[in-house]
Amino acid sequence: MIDSIIIPPVVHLSMGTFVLLSNVIALAISGWLAFKKSPVTPLASAVFILFQLALMVQTLIGVKLLDQGLGVLQLYIHYLGGLAPLFFCLLYYWLSSNKDAVALSRRMATVTGVSLFFVVLTFAVGSMYVAGGA
Repeated sequence: MIDSIIIPPVVHLSMGTFVLLSNVIALAISGWLAFKKSPVTPLASAVFILFQLALMVQTLIGVKLLDQGLGVLQLYIHYLGGLAPLFFCLLYYWLSSNKDAVALSRRMATVTGVSLFFVVLTFAVGSMYVAGGA
């Protein structure tokens, strides 16, 4: 059933754009909270979770594109660009301590900032790859 579903590369590019935007929004909110030395708000948590869900969906779409024969480069793009930011997000939860609420907002800003590097890199390489007709 899943093998018969064909995902056009434009869906992948659109989802990549959503991942990039959600990462930037999460960084802006968490960076603002860290700057103001405020604890993580429900809005910041919701945007952070949305960013993680978008990363997961993007990674699954990339694996599907690999399955559709769009090249092994898809594998490397998504493992590095999709799973590295997810790893950093996991670190946020694994290393979190409920003792210092301000430290959590700084940690979220750090995680989203480091993730943005990988997301931008992946988006740039993936956009060139999809635009190249692969």
